[in-house]
Amino acid sequence: MGVASPGPEGSLEALFLALESALLRYALRLLHDVALAEDVVQEAFLRLESQTEPVREPRSWLYRTVHNLAVSQMRAGRRLEPLPAPGEGSAAEAREPADGSMLPDEHLARWEGIGLVRLGMEGLDPRSRELLDLKFREELSYREISARTGLTEGHVGYLLHHALKALAEELSRAGLMS
Repeated sequence: MGVASPGPEGSLEALFLALESALLRYALRLLHDVALAEDVVQEAFLRLESQTEPVREPRSWLYRTVHNLAVSQMRAGRRLEPLPAPGEGSAAEAREPADGSMLPDEHLARWEGIGLVRLGMEGLDPRSRELLDLKFREELSYREISARTGLTEGHVGYLLHHALKALAEELSRAGLMS
């Protein structure tokens, strides 16, 4: 294994326990896709493990690797599709209005989803709603939320994780998420 430094971040397992959540949040901010973020973080740890030379600063190395893998994922997702030959219509063309705006049923589905999220939020306890509001409406960091609420950063992360999990379960029950 390529991890060099002894101590709290000396083993791959200790690094994983210490950094996995933070790396997932970082990857998720870049990719906006939970599954892709998880894949990128897992790949970064696998690459660290396969290093033949010791890595002096594994934390920095992991963040840089997650960043680079996420950028590669974003580039791969933006590949251009060839235009159909004249007279060959695609299914996407038939579905998309000429002005590029959403179709009425897409608007309805979006607003229905927003309404279900709001209802799901109402089912959460007040502290969870407050934390979600601070994180996603006010876009505060864990440190800023910690300062505002008096909770430790770790506790903020723990509570947000469980609030999001509860919200996801509620949305899943409502058929919005699979």
